[in-house]
Parts: sequence; C-alpha cells; structure tokens
Amino acid sequence: MVDGFELFTDRSVVAMRVNGVLTDLAAQVTPTDDVTPVTIDSPDGLSILRHSAAHVLAQAVQTVNPAARLGIGPPVTDGFYYDFDVAEPFTPEDIKSLEKAMDRIIRQGQRFVRRVVTDDEARAELAAEPYKLELIGLKGVSTSSSTDTGDNESVEVGGAELTIYDNVDPKTGETVWKDLCRGPHLPNTRMIGNGYSLTRLAAAYWRGSEKNPQLQRIYGTAWPTKDELRAYQARLAEAAKRDHRKLGQELDLFSFPEEIGSGLAVFHPKGGIIRAEIENYMRERLLANGYDLVNTPHITKGHLFETSQHLNWYRDGMFPPMHLDEEVDAEGNVTRQGQDYYLKPMNCPMHNLIFKARGRSYRELPLRLAEFGTVYRYEKSGTLQGLTRVRGLTQDDAHIYVTQDQVRAEVASQLEFVFETLRGYGLTDFYLELSTRDPKKSVGTDEQWEAATDTLRQVGLDSGLELVADPGGAAFYGPKISVQARDAIGRTWQLSTVQLDFNQPELFGLEYTAPDGSRQQPVMIHRALLGSIERFFAILLEHYAGAFPVWLSPVQVIGIPVSEQYEDYLWEVLATLKTAGVRVELDSSSDRMQKKIRNATLQRIPFQLIVGEEDRANNAVSFRFRDGTQENGVPIDDAVRRIIASIKTRAQVLGDADFSEADASLAPVGVAAPELA
Repeated sequence: MVDGFELFTDRSVVAMRVNGVLTDLAAQVTPTDDVTPVTIDSPDGLSILRHSAAHVLAQAVQTVNPAARLGIGPPVTDGFYYDFDVAEPFTPEDIKSLEKAMDRIIRQGQRFVRRVVTDDEARAELAAEPYKLELIGLKGVSTSSSTDTGDNESVEVGGAELTIYDNVDPKTGETVWKDLCRGPHLPNTRMIGNGYSLTRLAAAYWRGSEKNPQLQRIYGTAWPTKDELRAYQARLAEAAKRDHRKLGQELDLFSFPEEIGSGLAVFHPKGGIIRAEIENYMRERLLANGYDLVNTPHITKGHLFETSQHLNWYRDGMFPPMHLDEEVDAEGNVTRQGQDYYLKPMNCPMHNLIFKARGRSYRELPLRLAEFGTVYRYEKSGTLQGLTRVRGLTQDDAHIYVTQDQVRAEVASQLEFVFETLRGYGLTDFYLELSTRDPKKSVGTDEQWEAATDTLRQVGLDSGLELVADPGGAAFYGPKISVQARDAIGRTWQLSTVQLDFNQPELFGLEYTAPDGSRQQPVMIHRALLGSIERFFAILLEHYAGAFPVWLSPVQVIGIPVSEQYEDYLWEVLATLKTAGVRVELDSSSDRMQKKIRNATLQRIPFQLIVGEEDRANNAVSFRFRDGTQENGVPIDDAVRRIIASIKTRAQVLGDADFSEADASLAPVGVAAPELA
C-alpha cells in the first residue's frame, strides 16, 4: 500500500481519483485500485486550489481577528468565498491586510492534513464555532438532498464521515489552525502560489435564509499562475466595460423604474427597436421552419397548474394567487365561490389546451406551436440581476408534438434550427450540455427516462459538438439538452434548451389518431431558443459591447453637417435612406462637429455621414466608421446602396463575406466597440 505522493512525480498533480472518488494525494491506495491523477489546471484541480485558498483566507481572518466565527468557504465558478460572523463589517482596507496574512501562511508551506473524527470529537474541537456545530448535525447531506439548502454545506459535511483538516507547520509539526471540511485539499499551502487575489466584500445570510444571522462574505479568486490571474482580471475588466446594465443606461435602452417593481424592465424607444428586430428575425425563422404562431393569456385559473403539476413542483417560483370571481349578497353571504388565478410562469399548459382543442391526426405531426409569451416568476430580490434575471420575461417558447418514431429526427432538426438561428445573431461558438434525471425531483418511469436520455445523448453526439454531462439537472418532467454559447470575450451563456416531456401529454390526456385508427399519446418537446428576450438582449448587448451590427442598431445612420448650411442637402440623403427603411438621425445641434462625431461614436452608431462643401459640390457624402476610419467623396447612390445592402445581408461584421459582396470598400467598418471609458 502506497500514497499518491509515491505514484506521481509531476508537480502539477495535486490530488487523485481513487476508484472514481476524489481524494488527497496523501490517501493510501492498493495495487488493485483504479487511480487517476488530478492536475491543478483541470476543473477538479482548480476547485481544490480555490477551496484550499478559502481555508487560508479563513485562517488569515482568525489570525487578524481571533473573535471571528467561521461560516462556510466553498469554491465557486472562477473563485471562492468564505463567510464570517464578525462584530464589525470588513472594509477594503481589511482586504489588503488579509492578503498580506495569507501570503505569510502560503510561504510557510503549511500541510493540509485530513483527520476523521466522530461527532462528539468534532463538537469538542469546534466548541467555539457555533455555525460549525450546526453543520455537524447535517453529516452526510448531498447537494441533491432535500435537507441541503443549496448553500454549499456539502463542502464540509457532504460525506459519510466527518473530517477535520489541520493546517500543520512543516517545521514544528504543530497544528496551527483547523477547519471542519470534506476536502480534498492541496498537499500544502505553498502550492497556492501567487495566482490568487481577494476581490470583493458582500453580506450573506447564514445558509441562505433571511431568518438566519447575516454574515460578512469575502470573495476571492485563485489560478495556477500569476499570468492566469492577470488574464482573468483583464477579462473581468472587459466584462465590467460590457456590463449590460451600464450600457443600457449609457445608450438609453431600458430601465427598472422603482414605481413598477423589482425585476420588471421597461424598454425605451432605442431598446424597443433592438428588441423588435430580435423578435422579427426569430419570427421569420419560425415561419420558415414549419411553426404555427399562437398567443395565450398572462393569467389563468389555478386548476390549470394543478393539472400540469406546476403547483406541486414550481409553486415557490410563482407569484401568489389572486382570489377572484367570488360573489357576496347584501348580508355578506357568499353566493358564488371564488377561485384562484395565477400569473403564468410557463406557457406549456396553455399550448397543451390548444393541441387538445380539437381532434388531431398523425398527419398533423410534428405540430410546432410557438409564442413570444410573457411569463412571471417570483425570483427572490437577492437573485435579480439586470435583464439576465428578472420577474417578468418573454420567452420565445415553442412546444412540438410528435409521434414516438419522430422524436429523434425532430430533436436533431431542432438543434440544427437553433445553431442556424443563433449564428444569425452573431453567436457561433457552441457546446452542448445534457441534463439528466434527479430521482428525488422527477415523475415518470425509469424506462421512459432512460429511453429519452439515450435519444438526447445520441443526437448530441451526432452533432459533432462537445457534450458535457449535467447529472440531476433535468426538469421534473424529462431530460434536456441545452446549447451553451461563448460570447466575444469567452464567457459561456446557456441559451437554447430542447426538453423531452412524457408527463404533460398524459396529464392533459393529449391524443392523436394513428394510421390504424387507434388513439395514441404524442411526445411533447419543449424548445426555448433564446431563453428569454430580456436575457438574450443582455447577452447580445454585452457580446457586441453595445456596437450592434447594422441591422440591429437602433440608429443605423447619423448625418453630421460640417455647418448649418449643409443640413438641407444632408437631410435629402437621409430621407432617401429613411424611405428605404433605414433608421436615421440628423444632428442639427449647435455642438461643434468634433463633439457631434464623438457623441455618435459613443452611441455606437454604425455609419456617420459627414457633409461639407466639397461633398455637396460633388453630390457625395463622406463616411466615418465606428473604428475612426473615414472614406471621403462617396457618391450618394453608392452610399445608399451600400448601407441598404449591409442591413439586408444582416452582416455581423461589415467587411465579412456577406458585406464584401455588397461592396468591399466598406471593409474598415467593424463591430468592435469604441474605447469604453
């Protein structure tokens, strides 16, 4: 029997999987064990690095402030956090002193040593840590367990046994700090290196419940090298410039009026144009691919969601009911019982009623029903985030009803439809994620789930794209395959989903007449391509940094006269474009020309048409593009033709293949944003 240190000489190996279980390198293994290395740059390795950094942060906090009580410190996407109960909130100045304390601990090379303890031993050793004592009672929870709040308790007590990790001084062998933890960890603190940073402060309720004490949370990030940390920080800086909430205000696209309520957006005229163009292109694609457009109400009787089971499985995500239709006589006696109405969180139950409205034949299948349906979900205030997480959202929702024999071909067709449509919006880098059953949160038989999951898996593999597993991530009614899209700066967004549902057709008694005259139950496919219009709007806004391609830009051309005497001439050019459907503006303000150019550049307007004496004399205009380049003396007819062609081809980057066919001389124009302040 040996340990992992004897098996691996590669210094990038920080842990191992033994018979599929993630363990420390110090764990003992036998010759019959299946052992695979875990490197620090792998997903598991990064989580271990970040979890180890969280422990060092907690040790640093208690070194500086021994009275601080410990909460939870898990790894999260691109980083980690740790929660603390302290008398005074942390300040930005505290961050600097804590990083210095962390540096000292890291340089010491303290060893992370795992120790199995009993409940009583853990309680005795951690008697001064009330939050840890509470977690000890949760021993054995998993992230899918009904007793786990989803606030990362399992990083400490998620296993079958309790363990404490000691931080051991390598010189003296003394334990200098300890923490309740499931592990695994790096072999020692020195392996954290200098690729870490503390990033921000926040408040958080213990175990995610407002009924519990509010703690102070410190966020950080950790990477294998300093260069990777700097690259991450550069990505964060770029993401901050592209933040859709910031751009939405700067470009006057949307807002969230306090008078309306949290998570409920209004789109201003320019934002309304972009949204309409997004929807119009989607409608074109739907009609061209055999969809029927439908429309359904915003509210419905509660019985509909009892039938669909949403009130059983999704009640917490729904707005409270409105009790209506009750009638009372003059004496106050109820003469007609009222009933509950709900704002709809989903469109699918109403689409089922459309299917059921009359008899259906197998000849009608696949039947594809599509709707831009506004739904309402009661998101907690702490989860709301601009347009990406709202309470009122419009889904580009579709439900397709097929025979069992049509399922695989239709799913494959839907995926191809998704790829082609997203490419039309300028998103081209995809991978797939397969979400499978959570046995504790699902309906249907094992056979149904297995067959449906195998179908989605095979279609995903046949697409040729990377297929990533999402165990337990499916909806209660069936598995799903989702399209993950990477934006211009490499961030991943979940967009389209294709889900199989063998539950609702049965609940609603949906049937069609088969070729032999028998009545058969269809299979239902849920398909959301953009997810929601609001969220997709935000994604595109950040993807393009506000510099939308011409066809999506709210103002496509702005006229800038060198002086007032050229306004009439320039307006004639703009009027010709406007007649052709181009969105134009004329800057007739008293600002100097250079300020007008700067204002148009900051508004990301694709084409600036500048006119002076020479242009008017030659019946021409001068183009100025978003990247600051300029082309002078373009004949009016050519200018009009080029602009219209760039819109009709939906060129993503002016100068790409589509636009080059219109006129290669406009190649300098691009979708890159101007310098963002």
